[in-house]
Amino acid sequence: MRNFTKELTYKTSRSSGAGGQNVNKVETSVTVQWKVADTEFFSNEEIELISEKLKNRINLDGILQLTVSESRTQLQNKKIATEKILELVEKSLIKPKPRKATKPSKRQIEKRITAKKQISEKKENRRFRF
Repeated sequence: MRNFTKELTYKTSRSSGAGGQNVNKVETSVTVQWKVADTEFFSNEEIELISEKLKNRINLDGILQLTVSESRTQLQNKKIATEKILELVEKSLIKPKPRKATKPSKRQIEKRITAKKQISEKKENRRFRF
């Protein structure tokens, strides 16, 4: 896993939702931002792959942004946000194996047709006749 944490910027804000005094006065929510195009850790091909896979999460300015407010402490949220963005980028770099098209064997086709005929016969025998 590549560590590009030096390129990440953090912003804090107050968490939303219930929580009483702690939520109202402490900025525990952390937003981590990473400018994808300006990275020095990835090649142009990898940047294109990241941009394509995470296009729904990257804004018009080319910034990948993630907000975390899971924990009650800013430090813990910062750690979680960093881990999540690293994991997100790492998963986007995985190239899926191309699927190889295969045909069913003659034996399989024959077996399926035989089974269909048996079921058809069974249903035909159930019919009421005068």
